[in-house]
Amino acid sequence: MALLDELRGLDERRRTLSGQLDALKSDRNKFALEDAAAVKQLGKLPKEIIDQRKEAGLKITALEHELRSIETVLSAKALFVPNLPLGAVPDGGADANQVVRAWGTPRSESGLKPHWEIGEQLGLLDLPRGAKISGSGFPLLTGMGARLSRGLISFMLDLHTREHGYRELAPPFVVKRETMQGTGQLPKFEEEAYKTAPDDLFLIPTAEVPVTNIHRDEILDGGKLPLAYTAYTPCFRREAGAAGKDTRGLLRVHQFDKVELVRLVAPETSATALEEITRHAATVLERLELPYRVVLLAAGDTGFGSAMTYDLEVFAPGVGAWLEVSSASVFTDFQARRANIRFRPKPGEKPDFVHTLNASGVALPRTIAALLEHGQEADGSVRLPKALVPYVGVDRLGPAGG
Repeated sequence: MALLDELRGLDERRRTLSGQLDALKSDRNKFALEDAAAVKQLGKLPKEIIDQRKEAGLKITALEHELRSIETVLSAKALFVPNLPLGAVPDGGADANQVVRAWGTPRSESGLKPHWEIGEQLGLLDLPRGAKISGSGFPLLTGMGARLSRGLISFMLDLHTREHGYRELAPPFVVKRETMQGTGQLPKFEEEAYKTAPDDLFLIPTAEVPVTNIHRDEILDGGKLPLAYTAYTPCFRREAGAAGKDTRGLLRVHQFDKVELVRLVAPETSATALEEITRHAATVLERLELPYRVVLLAAGDTGFGSAMTYDLEVFAPGVGAWLEVSSASVFTDFQARRANIRFRPKPGEKPDFVHTLNASGVALPRTIAALLEHGQEADGSVRLPKALVPYVGVDRLGPAGG
């Protein structure tokens, strides 16, 4: 509330200054005509009139300078204001989140090992060497673990492009400051981002950032909406694991791979688009034969820029927990205003801001954790879902599959 009160005060001062400037400039225009007539009649203006006009000009200059300063501060502080939640979003914090539907039957936890034990035993993960190379939170996948990761990425990209109608992109992995600002990562979360110096570039926390911004400062043809993109990228997040919990194995890492879904739509279709993009992410989990649930986040647990978010959580029986592998969000026009992405509904009509949406389709680390734990067999191997077999080349990982 303190920020909103400050913004309200700045806006009131801005309005007052604008009114004063309008009045002073109107007087200046009127006096210019009178002064021209006086000069024509008298040959010159009296000194007191000249001094009055000079004083009025200095006042206009001072007010213009103050107005520019206030507008600069107002614009900078407004970037810290979060999006407004939609009416369907429940009030409260994480304890008010609502499970809206579920799919599949979670496997019994009895006798199952956590994924980091399975991964090390089968030569899929080498977490100590990953930490040696880069520090905690940077996992090293080896052998069939690396192939599993590559297979998952190809499987998801094929699914989203061939069956869901997304256009595949391969965006840059570093972006400019204004790109991060366009999707809401900056300035509020700058301390949580990895950035380079002296060029002031940022390693992307998600493909949402470059993909959404490809249409920054553009006016799109409304007849070509919706636009749907998918992209694989690594993701870099400094804050991962900062809370000091859920840090073992692949549960919370600083670098991870993800396939992202992004949609740009007309405002009247964004509610339907959120259900659609959530369905596309959920299809990945169903093809992977992973039990999951869809959770509607309460207002206090919804992200800074989102107006409504569904989390998709898979059950990992080895750790006995539901793990978020995807967040599907609608941002209404929050990101579009920051990035100035508009569309023209029909030729000749006034442009309007698009609505943006994104979803993880899906993130790999916890998906791999759930696959390793859910697919455990009595002989110590891990059975892979049928959908992955063509991409990995084996039907199980371990003694029976190599």
